[in-house]
Amino acid sequence: MPRAELEYPKRPLGTVNRYSPRASYSLRVIHGIFNTCPTLHVSFNSPDSPFPAVLPMIGQMGSFDRPSSDEGDVLDLYLHGYVSSRVMNLTRRPATDDSPPGMPVTVAATHVDGLVLALTPNSHSYNYRSAVLFGHATLVEADDEKLYAMELITDSVVAGRWQNSRIPPNKAEMSSTSVLKVRIATGSAKIRSGPPGDEKHDMEDPAVVGNVWTGVVPVHMSLGAPIAGPYNAVDKVPAYLEEYIKSMNEVGVDHSVKAAEASAKPGKKPVDD
Repeated sequence: MPRAELEYPKRPLGTVNRYSPRASYSLRVIHGIFNTCPTLHVSFNSPDSPFPAVLPMIGQMGSFDRPSSDEGDVLDLYLHGYVSSRVMNLTRRPATDDSPPGMPVTVAATHVDGLVLALTPNSHSYNYRSAVLFGHATLVEADDEKLYAMELITDSVVAGRWQNSRIPPNKAEMSSTSVLKVRIATGSAKIRSGPPGDEKHDMEDPAVVGNVWTGVVPVHMSLGAPIAGPYNAVDKVPAYLEEYIKSMNEVGVDHSVKAAEASAKPGKKPVDD
């Protein structure tokens, strides 16, 4: 019997109201968007600034307590990047009656899958996959959990890279590396795929339709041929790296083309937001 698909709770904070048919609350969908996004943007409020702060960080979903969990399970978000003393202090915020311990954060991940070119400027859009997670960030201090997170994040850059680098990290590397763990409260995703959509009066105007090209330009990240560093002493590019580049490029092309070719209901203007 298939396992039930888990979803994040639809709380006011994370519920998609505009074009709600494009929303997804599936853990698998949201975690998949995060795990394939090379840069995550982490937002938080700091008491010493009138403006919210936004930090670009590297991150990956995972479970230290249940490392065999997949993207459809309840997971934490591990983040790596420069963590200032200000952020460290904020992550040590104690629990209250209304909130668990840690710094409240909002984390966003976005992929652009296509340039959607319509008849009119107002109907242009992107094909995209966007997700937001809300939670509380704390500093990972236990070495065993920090090692787990470091391997998880390193292998998200290039699959298998952790085992193909000089490991384990030494004491200086461990002490200088900061990892944040976000316990997720809720989240949501919003996804657009398919062709452009225009108003009926434009689509029925031969002068407009015959003069303006419409369609989708697929967009995907492309990994290039590796360029050896100045002190590289390995003659050949490792097979695991070549395989990773090939696989990632194939997946990127396939996804963006399928998103462009996704069908819209005949005679209905697709949602363009």
